[in-house]
Amino acid sequence: MARSPVALCTDKLFKVLVIGDLGVGKSSIILRYVKKRFDKAYKTTIGVDFGLKTIEWDAKTLVRLQLWDIAGQEQYKKMSRVYYKEAMGALVVFDITNRSTLEAASEWKQDLDSKVCLDSGSPVPAVLLANKCDMTDRKREEASSLDRFCEENSFLGWFETSAKDNINIDEAGAFLVKQMMLNDTGLSSEEYHGDRIKVNQAPGEIQSQSLCCWRPRL
Repeated sequence: MARSPVALCTDKLFKVLVIGDLGVGKSSIILRYVKKRFDKAYKTTIGVDFGLKTIEWDAKTLVRLQLWDIAGQEQYKKMSRVYYKEAMGALVVFDITNRSTLEAASEWKQDLDSKVCLDSGSPVPAVLLANKCDMTDRKREEASSLDRFCEENSFLGWFETSAKDNINIDEAGAFLVKQMMLNDTGLSSEEYHGDRIKVNQAPGEIQSQSLCCWRPRL
């Protein structure tokens, strides 16, 4: 009697950096993304913390994200070369209510690009998160300025997010995963079919949220 075929499963592990200034909400974003909850009790990250997120990419592929929550204090930037090693992607976070943290996001991106790159020599794919959008009313002019900011600093795109209200957290993560998978498989965006990402969640758990993202042609 013929044996039934055994389905092979590919398990991919990507190291993702979550960087930005102190107090922008990096830890809250990771908590929301990984554990689907928000904690009002703020605790400052000291050094580096970690989160693990598992995503079903397709029927035969699991993607595991090792999320490195890098402390935003100035002294930890000196250790960033050690923390950044072997990273495959990055989320750079700023507080949309605090303009200085956007300026700092440019510095974090420059630091990232100077200390780590892909095997091909290309920059690590990075997405900008305009966090705490629940605390402000974004204007069209602000969106246009963020488009320019992303172009000038070589971000793949940006999302307005809220860890508190669960706005665009999964969407931003899925967008970054897509870019890392493209780099990992060597596919072009034309060869990729974009509906293969399925984040582990109960049907209807996450409602569709407003998305503001600049995306270049890849």
